[in-house]
Amino acid sequence: MTGQLFLQNVIAIIWDFDKTLIPGYMQVPLFKRYAVDEVKFWSEVNALPQEYLRRGTHRASRDSLYLNHMLAYVRAGVFKGLTNATLHKLGEELELYPGLPDFFEVLKKVATSDDRYRRHEISVEHYVVSTGLRAMIEGSKIVGHVEGIWACEFVEGSPAPGFLDEKQAMLLEVESVITDIAYAIDNTSKTRAVFEINKGTNKLDDIDVNASIAHTDRRVPFQNMIYVADGPSDIPVFSIVNQYGGKTFAVYQAGSVSEFRQVNSLQEQGRVQSFGEASYTPGSQTYMWLTNAVQQIADRIVHDREQAIGDMTGKPPQHILE
Repeated sequence: MTGQLFLQNVIAIIWDFDKTLIPGYMQVPLFKRYAVDEVKFWSEVNALPQEYLRRGTHRASRDSLYLNHMLAYVRAGVFKGLTNATLHKLGEELELYPGLPDFFEVLKKVATSDDRYRRHEISVEHYVVSTGLRAMIEGSKIVGHVEGIWACEFVEGSPAPGFLDEKQAMLLEVESVITDIAYAIDNTSKTRAVFEINKGTNKLDDIDVNASIAHTDRRVPFQNMIYVADGPSDIPVFSIVNQYGGKTFAVYQAGSVSEFRQVNSLQEQGRVQSFGEASYTPGSQTYMWLTNAVQQIADRIVHDREQAIGDMTGKPPQHILE
């Protein structure tokens, strides 16, 4: 076991954000700030692929087109003066589902609740993988409770041609509003983030996500992962985690018939192992399922590590009982 790159004693709980940790979509405070009709904005976003096609494109990344439309609103002066700092501030207005963010710490404590877990230094890490806005997530109440965030990012001002030779001039010309997309993540590329957690590239810069690494050498095996999300858009990640022995759970907003039917359908199709209301308070189905899932993974880690130690050192002789 000492020859392994990682001890594989980390349990990673990976969360979607919108409709998983918060009711609805995170952009709501943005629309309220600028008095923008939310329904109209999303209707325009949904119509963009057809409009792009009419203008000569062949394909469009539907999951991240809203980023382009946000920039169009900035250029048109609708989102006047919109900066990353503003988005971060708006994130403070996001209301989390009941039980959060305390539940993040509850799950971390599960890993230290048993002497066997502590002996093997088992730990729980939380990650957010979202097609939403990183600045807003970082401004929300989950900050300080998660180990890492994968989400979309904007940059304020584009480096001009020759900027390497004119750094000082470029600094003076930086625009004070968001102007370009620095990083975009869609429902399919979420799987890349999961592989980065799996291989440990988020911890060691020397490890490339495309590097060939034996499963026994990866930092967080898929079987040590729990993925929590709300809908069909998360099927690519659900599939990966299920395929490699991890745990999957879907949530829905209490009282929403449409969201209940959606997650129930996911379970019927074998996409998720279970589902429950998006309530993370003690005694809820979701609270109990997730805490039990962490315990199950921790028990298996202990079993696998102790068995490996026994195989490597040889089992001690035992009395023969007749």
